[in-house]
Amino acid sequence: MSALVEVPEVEVSAKAQRRRFTAEYKRKVLQEADACTKSGEIAALLRREGLYSSHLTSWRLLRERGELAGLTPKKRGPKARVADERDRVIVDLKRQLARTEERLERADLIIEIQKKLGKLLGVEMPPDPRDPKSSTEKS
Repeated sequence: MSALVEVPEVEVSAKAQRRRFTAEYKRKVLQEADACTKSGEIAALLRREGLYSSHLTSWRLLRERGELAGLTPKKRGPKARVADERDRVIVDLKRQLARTEERLERADLIIEIQKKLGKLLGVEMPPDPRDPKSSTEKS
């Protein structure tokens, strides 16, 4: 009789993700690699850990240069910028100016409506001293 052998399903992720190694892990692997004396021990270490020889090469270079920060994963993207107090003040003043301009536009609209209503009702409205048109009309 032949026995049926069940083959486990292979689970493949939808999108590959880049591996990230901690500084502690890198140091541990480098120490183990440095301790290897016999032929083939480093290859066995790399196979066991699932690493490439380029990992060891780049980690050794970083270690030799004394770049301890190079043994930690680097954050991607632009560096965070320290906020300047003047920038915050400028943003606040721009917001305040925008609100004031909106209120001024509404006030001008209300004044125009009052003028038109006054003309419809036959009420004489006093001239606006700020309006250059009203001062030229009387002259």
